[in-house]
Amino acid sequence: MLNRDAINSGAYLESFDTLPKEILWSQERIDQSLTETMRLRPTDGDVWVFAYGSLMWNPISVYDSRRIATLHDWHRSFCLSVIAGRGTPERPGRMLSLEPGGSTQGVALRLCNATLDEELRILWTREMVTGAYRPTWAPVTLDDGTETSAIAFVADHEKSQYEADARPSTIAPLMHVAAGLFGTNAEYVFMLQHALAECGLTDAYIDELAAELARLAVSAPFTGR
Repeated sequence: MLNRDAINSGAYLESFDTLPKEILWSQERIDQSLTETMRLRPTDGDVWVFAYGSLMWNPISVYDSRRIATLHDWHRSFCLSVIAGRGTPERPGRMLSLEPGGSTQGVALRLCNATLDEELRILWTREMVTGAYRPTWAPVTLDDGTETSAIAFVADHEKSQYEADARPSTIAPLMHVAAGLFGTNAEYVFMLQHALAECGLTDAYIDELAAELARLAVSAPFTGR
């Protein structure tokens, strides 16, 4: 499982060295994105990050508060093609992101102020390897009714990795046979479904996709990577 040492040592970025140079971001470009995003910080108060995928079960960054939260105006979508991590150029998978419309329930993480710069750099290095996300300050409502802004990594429709058709019926056959250094694409979906359930949450889109992947696992077992 991905950890802080892998990111801080540079090993994490090095694992993507086989990606086409036109989509692979350097650490300098990643840091530039972080600086640009923080310039748009709506207040000088706490920095929250909205976790809707693997950040829910493996946040890595140190936080001092974890709350169930609702992100407004965005919904989950496996709309980004992935050829590393949980896919390959021969068998590309799909990476989770957010697209406009609806709402998403997940977890809001309040990063520790004492180590904020370090935590943000770790987060950006993790998420912005190819720049396929557009870091956005978005409105969230915490489970106690408090309203605040949080960083959400949403899909950048201008990037070559973006795929408009993210329907479960379309992507399940691709994800069923996609795998890479970090594991299978299907495994990610099941882990997300489990993480949501542990928080007392559900997502109809994820449930539909998980059901289709489970069906494929029985009817056409995938045995290799």
